Amino acid sequence: MCFFKLHKNPILLVLFSILMVSCVKGVDLDQTEEIALTPDLQVSLLIFDVSGEDFSNPNTGEFQAIISDTVRLEFLDDSYIQNDLSTVEFSFKYTNSFSQAFRNKISFLSEDNGLQHVVNFDILPGKKDNAVETNWIEFIDNDNIDAIKNSIKMVVEIQVLPSPDAFDGELKFESKGLFSFEF
Repeated sequence: MCFFKLHKNPILLVLFSILMVSCVKGVDLDQTEEIALTPDLQVSLLIFDVSGEDFSNPNTGEFQAIISDTVRLEFLDDSYIQNDLSTVEFSFKYTNSFSQAFRNKISFLSEDNGLQHVVNFDILPGKKDNAVETNWIEFIDNDNIDAIKNSIKMVVEIQVLPSPDAFDGELKFESKGLFSFEF
């Protein structure tokens, strides 16, 4: 129904006006300060697969028990994150078909490599034909959120734990962050 038709029929115009006024009558605009938007954003952080070859020094070919990877989390420097981030839930998942266990260390670093937060846990051993999942959830609440706001890098370090079994398999890693905001 267009306004032109309402204008020609005064009864419809009056009914439309009453309807519009009655819709707004119950709104208390003094409570606008209490309205909060709390959106969540899920982000994939780092995904990789490593095999036994990745534990060899590229220059010498010798076995190295520790490997690492670094990813920059540029989005953490955004003003929305700096002002409105309230909590983060990190999800780390390893799928291991090596018969060895691994020690995992995930470090969140500032621009000048200052340690802000660290996550340590062991990765369960698997079997070549039966990979085993290790899942870890790390929740950062509002009291500790500045450690994440001050971070710009995530370093994942994996250390092979000694085992007499042959070193053969694959290790898959997936990481996600569920970032919660309050505006």
